Amino acid sequence: MNFVDYPDREMLAIDLANCLAGELESYLLRHETVSFAVPGGTSPGAVFDALCAADLDWDRVHVFPTDERWVPADHPRSNARMICERLITNRAASARFLPLSAPGNAPEEVLAAIEAMLLPELPISVLLLGMGTDMHVASLFPGAEGLQAALDPDAPVLTALRPETVPEPRISLSARVLDGALSKHLVIFGEEKRAALDRAMTLPPEEAPVQAILTGTTVHWAN
Repeated sequence: MNFVDYPDREMLAIDLANCLAGELESYLLRHETVSFAVPGGTSPGAVFDALCAADLDWDRVHVFPTDERWVPADHPRSNARMICERLITNRAASARFLPLSAPGNAPEEVLAAIEAMLLPELPISVLLLGMGTDMHVASLFPGAEGLQAALDPDAPVLTALRPETVPEPRISLSARVLDGALSKHLVIFGEEKRAALDRAMTLPPEEAPVQAILTGTTVHWAN
């Protein structure tokens, strides 16, 4: 793990956006397309605001969420909605967006169809993650129904989870797929999350799911 400490959140957003743009551009020099997995939530918003203005061949960038809430695409809690509003805009409007959703009554009904769409994009070229104060990443929540399957070394690409601490079921990339990304970045803000990350170092992934993806990851932090 590589830890980068920034003087403030604005500097973090600008520098991380430049870093991600550079990595995406580097992959595009060697490959026809690049896969870019990103989180929802509040932490990446400012990074997306800066990144969407980068001068890239965005039509060759395939963006998909690391996880999704089982809500309609236009719901305020939809990760797809946030990503499309903050990242798939400006110069990045031509990027291809791959949603982790499909018509169905339950997440388990659509996993196979979404996995088939994602398989050509793996391994993930560039991964950006956030982390909660409970040490969850994507929708891998401590104690969640489905967590053990998502942490299994032979896990499928996607798993359905039902955390008790949130109001809806989730679809998430498994720990195996997240950790297998060629380039991994984690962005966290505030002393509470920094303390949570320190605590995660001493715990197994079952208690601190972020632990499953930390090897080789660059952590970007500002207070």
